[in-house]
Amino acid sequence: MNKSILNKLEKSDKITLLFLSWRDIKSPKMGGAEIFTHEMMKNSDLSKLNIIHISPLFKGAKNIEYIDGITYLRMGNIFSVILKSKKYYKINKDKINYVIDQCNTHRFFTKFWVEDKKRIFLIFQLTREIWDIQLSFPFNKIGKILENAMLKLNKNDITITISESTIRDLVKIGFKKEKIKIIPIGLNFKPWTDNMLFNKEENPTFIFVGRYAKYKGIDASISAFGEIKKKHKKAKLWIVGKKDNKYINKNLIPICNKYKLSYGSYNEQNDIIFYDFVTDDKKLELMSKAHVLLMPSIREGWGMIITEAAVVGTPSIVYNSPGIIDAVNFGDAGYIVKNNNFQELSEIMNDVIENNKKYNVLRRNAYNFNSKFNWINTGKEFTKFINEIKE
Repeated sequence: MNKSILNKLEKSDKITLLFLSWRDIKSPKMGGAEIFTHEMMKNSDLSKLNIIHISPLFKGAKNIEYIDGITYLRMGNIFSVILKSKKYYKINKDKINYVIDQCNTHRFFTKFWVEDKKRIFLIFQLTREIWDIQLSFPFNKIGKILENAMLKLNKNDITITISESTIRDLVKIGFKKEKIKIIPIGLNFKPWTDNMLFNKEENPTFIFVGRYAKYKGIDASISAFGEIKKKHKKAKLWIVGKKDNKYINKNLIPICNKYKLSYGSYNEQNDIIFYDFVTDDKKLELMSKAHVLLMPSIREGWGMIITEAAVVGTPSIVYNSPGIIDAVNFGDAGYIVKNNNFQELSEIMNDVIENNKKYNVLRRNAYNFNSKFNWINTGKEFTKFINEIKE
């Protein structure tokens, strides 16, 4: 490891924050958690905050990199980075005001090496039901037990999260509600004005945007669409996301065959179009053209794609699941499948087609509710939060 990384920090009049995470904004496996963390940091008041972020090295990564005013340090792998972070903190503990442990499955166990008054816990969502979907017995049970035990290590810490759903989950296992702060999510673009919106497709069109994972609800989306096609022969389903051909062949094609759905790359004759990975601009265009976004996920931190779809003129149908119900304002700004099954999802998809009055109300509500989210406000709220706990 580059010895300069472990140099003592210079004394600063700023509040110094040390962020710990298993990935950073340039990691090849970067996701929503990393985007949120970076945007929150870079949009905070950097005239008052000095922010250092530690995460593991990845192929081609620099040991030290300065991005948008943030000092990124990379060291070790997902395991050794814990000890290296501890060493860095030990050298500089008199200069560091707070250590923020970002929990995204990986943990830094700051409970055991950072003083109580300096610890901040950052968590987006709990895993819960995902263990049962992703793993078989007994590993799913072991995962659930370990998740609770690990979370309880931080139950007395000041905590940051992004939704009321996650607050409720944390309180159930012993976290103190008064010590949990919501920092709102943001958008990477401004909400579209009416003249920017694309016209909706002539035929009923549904869109799924996300990873090919069962807990995300892609299987349920196709099953529900299969039911819809029995009544609405011209309906279409667009699937946007980097293709996983193994998953498609094993899990999705059997559903397509069951309902006799045609599928493939873009072709007006296909019932289901697999768009694969697309640019952000193309993604927004497709979402704006579709009538509704399908998000039957079992659990999310928030569901950023719901917010993005809303501000380009498209409401969402979501499962009654933590995180995503927050993104539709608990049913006031989108549709909720109360019993989390594809049959009810299909019924609501039919309602989208046949109840135009309700659709237009929820479409406008979704736009208005989600238009308030922006990264500048995220940064302001985080700066305010740090100033308040410092006093």
